[in-house]
Amino acid sequence: MTFNYQIIIEYLGFNYVGWQIQKNGKSIQSLIEKALTKTLKSKIKINGSGRTDAGVNALGQSANFLTKFEIKDYYKFLNTVNYFLQKSSISIIDLKKRNKIFHARHSAKKRLYEYIILNRTGKLVVYKNRSWLIKKKLDLKKMKIAINYFIGTHNFSAFRASSCSAKSPIKTISKANIKKNEDKITIVFESQSFLQKQVRSMVGCLKYVGENKWRPEKIKLIISQKKRRLCAPPAPPEGLFLKKVSY
Repeated sequence: MTFNYQIIIEYLGFNYVGWQIQKNGKSIQSLIEKALTKTLKSKIKINGSGRTDAGVNALGQSANFLTKFEIKDYYKFLNTVNYFLQKSSISIIDLKKRNKIFHARHSAKKRLYEYIILNRTGKLVVYKNRSWLIKKKLDLKKMKIAINYFIGTHNFSAFRASSCSAKSPIKTISKANIKKNEDKITIVFESQSFLQKQVRSMVGCLKYVGENKWRPEKIKLIISQKKRRLCAPPAPPEGLFLKKVSY
């Protein structure tokens, strides 16, 4: 008999080459697979909900794995697997038993990303490696106008990385908003799936609007033109968090 389990994962990505296993360095996936293999004393492979890039963080990354062993003591399991991850900036924060057809990537209905900007002069300490420090005062009102152009179904070719392997550039943004609390700006995007570097590219464009380099309406033009060269440089990865995957 085979059991299918979902794990929810929290991590800081600045020490890793990204989620996916790669030959050029440590990946989050590889460390979790090693910890699970030690915990369950059998070879474990996991399916992630998405491949976060190097430097990108997660508060609620989702993955699933198959095993011949039923996990009866969830508390003991979480303690053991996190013991093997204690030297990393990775934590398994939840475990759920799923049916056999559940797949962390293919079954996902929504993915929610947050991007954090610290808009101040002082250097980062608490938010170092987990936000983007922008010293120039940003015009939040114009950024809020601009972000609405991303909502809906569009061809996002201008916002995808050249190495993106997605079959179609057409994505539907179901939620997009900006909130500010003192000097912390939080930008939220929700969609069933995103193109590689899409969120960071959209945030980069919003920064240009906030700095008054662009009018808010330019976002609409960039989407319609579908040309990557028109897009602003992507925001750095350390400000991006995969917050939640919904099924």
